[in-house]
Amino acid sequence: MYRSRFSSISVLIVSAVLAAVAWGADSTRKVYVWKDDQGVTHYGDQIPPEYAARAHGVVNNQGIEVEHTDAQKSAEQLAAEDQKKQEAEQRANRDHNLLSTYGSVQEIEHLRDQRLSLLSDQIKLKEQGLETLNVKMNKLKVATSRYKPYSSDPKAPPMTDQLTEDLVRVGSDLRTQEDNLRQKLAEQTNMNQEFASDIARFKELKGIH
Repeated sequence: MYRSRFSSISVLIVSAVLAAVAWGADSTRKVYVWKDDQGVTHYGDQIPPEYAARAHGVVNNQGIEVEHTDAQKSAEQLAAEDQKKQEAEQRANRDHNLLSTYGSVQEIEHLRDQRLSLLSDQIKLKEQGLETLNVKMNKLKVATSRYKPYSSDPKAPPMTDQLTEDLVRVGSDLRTQEDNLRQKLAEQTNMNQEFASDIARFKELKGIH
């Protein structure tokens, strides 16, 4: 059964208590040491269940810790450690790839410029396509001004089905093209950042200033 022996007493009394606990009835009995919620140190022949998952140790009759058990980790702590391990592995793989792929900063910059040039061409095409669609939409808006409900003329005819379909189609194409352009621009930004990071890390690994 658990017996707490003291909170804060002198070394001589501690030794006496430890001896009484460990060797009073059984010289092979272990003496455990742990801390409670207030940080007060306790000794006993058993650890209370509510403290069993916390860090604790086993001491000899002189109060010296001869065994130690770390606190059990929570699921959150284990997940955080696993995340750190994965990130460390990813960094190590990245460093290996940098050193095995490139021989100089200039090689990284050359590849960066090639990829950014291709991406820049794609962005130009998206912008041109968007410009063409905007021209179509503007023409459609002019056309709709002659029909209800956009015309102020009470005798204006209702808008034709074909014109309605064209408005819906071009509007949808515009939104799609705008989304595609935003994605390409974001890709361009990310690519610049990734290459800048690779160059900085390559210099660090190579000791280049």
